[in-house]
Amino acid sequence: MGERGARIHEVLEEISAVAFKIVGILMKAAPIGAFGAMAFTVGKYGAGSLADLATLVVTFYLTAIIFVVVILGLVGRLAGFSILRLIAYLRAELLLVLGTSSSESALPSLMAKMEQAGCPKTIVGLVVPMGYSFNLDGTNIYMTLAALFIAQAYDIHLSFGQQILLLGMAMLSSKGAAGVTGAGFITLAATLSILPTIPEAGIALILGVDRFMSECRSLTNFIGNAVATIVVARWEGVLNREDLARALSGQKAVPPRLSE
Repeated sequence: MGERGARIHEVLEEISAVAFKIVGILMKAAPIGAFGAMAFTVGKYGAGSLADLATLVVTFYLTAIIFVVVILGLVGRLAGFSILRLIAYLRAELLLVLGTSSSESALPSLMAKMEQAGCPKTIVGLVVPMGYSFNLDGTNIYMTLAALFIAQAYDIHLSFGQQILLLGMAMLSSKGAAGVTGAGFITLAATLSILPTIPEAGIALILGVDRFMSECRSLTNFIGNAVATIVVARWEGVLNREDLARALSGQKAVPPRLSE
């Protein structure tokens, strides 16, 4: 586009520089914010609250691990692949998600690796972005456990019907909860605001440990989207099983042959 294109390119570069600078500031300030949140929780509810919060974090991590290994593992086995091999295949992306506490940072790499694993570009281009908005398994687990923890902290007894309602509301409100780090916490606050049984102010109880649970829910969401992509490709009958087996076994993709 000549000179006009050069000016547009220059403007986009400046915008990108500003955006990365803002992200850098947020990454540096995040530990300070987490420390302040924990200080608020301890100062208001006492040091004994740390033990209960630690139990919540451990319970959430165990629940997420069981979900990934058992539930997603069973889905993967029915689809013809091992969930553990898939996790090993995506280990670099999982480390990136762990470091940033957001699965969005690994979106381009996930799409590229899913194509290398035998999923057509059309399937990947539809399932992965859609899954980032609607297939948020980790966020759903987090919201349910956090709401139950707040209810127990306030000594509120929830009937079986109320627990089912809570689960349903978490499943509904978690759709579209993807965003920057901490978006799940905001979604939890919005969910509690429409559930009169559990006080909305109770989210202050888990403010100090939300940062520690953010990594786990992002990792769970990421793995769930990878599994969904392979499963949908298999349902549609377009999954290249040879490429999938080659990718999960750690072998490099075979370059296409040039026509003679």
